[in-house]
Amino acid sequence: MQFGTFVPQGWRMDLVEIRDPVDQYEAMTRVARAAEDAGYDSIWVYDHFHTVPTPELEACFEAWTITAALSRDTTRVKIGQMVTCNGYRNPALLAKMASTVDVMSHGRLLCGLGAGWYEHEWRAYGYGFPEIPDRMRAFREACEVIVRMWTEQYATFEGRYHTINGAMNEPKGVQQPHIPLWLGGGGEQVTLKLVAQWGAASNFGGGNLETVRQKMAVLRQHCDALGRDINTITRSTSMDIILLNDGETPEQATAALRGSQPHEDYARGKYIGTPDQISAHLEQLAEAGITYVITYFPRVAYDHAMLRRFAQEVMPRLA
Repeated sequence: MQFGTFVPQGWRMDLVEIRDPVDQYEAMTRVARAAEDAGYDSIWVYDHFHTVPTPELEACFEAWTITAALSRDTTRVKIGQMVTCNGYRNPALLAKMASTVDVMSHGRLLCGLGAGWYEHEWRAYGYGFPEIPDRMRAFREACEVIVRMWTEQYATFEGRYHTINGAMNEPKGVQQPHIPLWLGGGGEQVTLKLVAQWGAASNFGGGNLETVRQKMAVLRQHCDALGRDINTITRSTSMDIILLNDGETPEQATAALRGSQPHEDYARGKYIGTPDQISAHLEQLAEAGITYVITYFPRVAYDHAMLRRFAQEVMPRLA
């Protein structure tokens, strides 16, 4: 099992205690370098413009700008987006951007792509908000456009939502046969089928064991139908993790993070436990077929201790 981690870019209100925008960016860079030094395989950013859980007038750095910058701020760690929203950028342009960043990083780019979901920012930025079937069909076309841009001299594709005609993309990047395309989402009829057809990697399940098992079974079916070996696909999941100290209870560990929110509400969807407990859950995920875990640690912009503890006390058990 390999591991990546998210850097704090503001989307999850994780830079609000830093007011100067330059200092906010540098805090993100320090986490990226700490992850690199600790032995993580990759760092990740979100492709969003407005914060969650509610849109606030707070910093939220744009994903591809910081992907490019972090590729020069680091030297060894891979850099990915979980995931680029297809509706925000023309896919041919995205393929060109990705090719440029792959060269800038000397071949360390992971290109994430998804159909998009955050209605508030779609509408705020003037993209409208197409119905789910339209977003999924555009997503399907975009996967083919991007791979063609990375592999063909004069890329051509005519679809309902995206069209290219003899598009040239030089240089195409460094990695062979092309930049890894990571597809986010667990949609069983479209997304996981696209993974089997075009993806180097998939991300689904949010660390939930039963969900992961279900999605793995569907992905395996799609791979079998297309004649693809599922082991050529990286199967990843993303997890919010809080490591407990010796003798610490989950309620104690989350007290400063959740404010007045009840622990049960705050803890929903998060993985809170000792290194032994977290490792045991990861071992079950590995048995279910997960080969890659992308972590998120609260308050990592201000304190790298949990990021380092995870690398020292958990990652070696799953290597």
